[in-house]
Amino acid sequence: MLGWYPGHMNKARRQILEALPEIDVVIEVLDARLPYSSANPMLAELTRHKPVLKVLSRADLADPEQTREWVSFFDAQDDMRALAVTTTQARELKRIPRLCHELAGQVRADRDVRVMVMGIPNVGKSTLINGLAGRTIAKTGNEPAVTKRQQKVRIGGRVALIDTPGVLWPKIEDQASAHRLAASGAIRDTAIDYVEVAVVAAAELARRYPEALKARYKLKSLPEYAPHPEAGLVEADGPERIDLLALAGFDGHAILAEIAARRGGLRPGGEVDLHRGAEVLLHELRDGKLGRLTLEAPTDIPPEPDAADMVGGDGAEPA
Repeated sequence: MLGWYPGHMNKARRQILEALPEIDVVIEVLDARLPYSSANPMLAELTRHKPVLKVLSRADLADPEQTREWVSFFDAQDDMRALAVTTTQARELKRIPRLCHELAGQVRADRDVRVMVMGIPNVGKSTLINGLAGRTIAKTGNEPAVTKRQQKVRIGGRVALIDTPGVLWPKIEDQASAHRLAASGAIRDTAIDYVEVAVVAAAELARRYPEALKARYKLKSLPEYAPHPEAGLVEADGPERIDLLALAGFDGHAILAEIAARRGGLRPGGEVDLHRGAEVLLHELRDGKLGRLTLEAPTDIPPEPDAADMVGGDGAEPA
């Protein structure tokens, strides 16, 4: 099971709790390519009594049609608005102060609207803050957890921002989300099985964007998934895991092997270097070289557990 929770993130959680009583609005920065998986359920719990602006960053890398669906989905929630932006484009950020005022409601004329900026690592929080401030305030970097402490900055439109370190939750229970996060770069590459993540990403891309995948790597076909006849025996003594390739319906191993063979991963004797294929696929996916892609839709959000299921099928407390 993929999980990543550096010690400084626990400290960030305490800082968030201490600052929240003085906050009017929360901005949660999400990756527009995975708006569900890049939303931290811990932050949702901490901020459930605050109005929230969901900023979908990297909109220039995401599927425009899917982004419109996500914005509509968030706008339909109580005390919530959504805005898709490219955080490096200052003109796209001009609506944010106005939206914060709308969400905050009546605020004393002698003070700014106080806004806390949150998000998991590597979704573009610091780039957003720099863009809103019109100068370099927060350190940026193309790796998780660049921000290590809270920072405060006033921006135009009578808004005061409080930045927070990127926070992941202690254990990512949804393995589909964990693999999407790893594929996007939100989790450090040293904390994941690089080939496993690429195998799942290849299968998911085959399901969602088959033509883009075939065109980029000159693939003639996308092999469908067939379970190994002894897969049940292999997994019998280990923890139960969802077969993500079966859900996608495509053989991610075969697709990744073909990508590796076509991109310098064919060793003497015909052996295929899957790690080479993983590097190619994940780096090009993160850089947008496969086109504008979104890895999940609102329909992919798992249903909330039924209250009866949580206490037993007959509604009684479990013994």
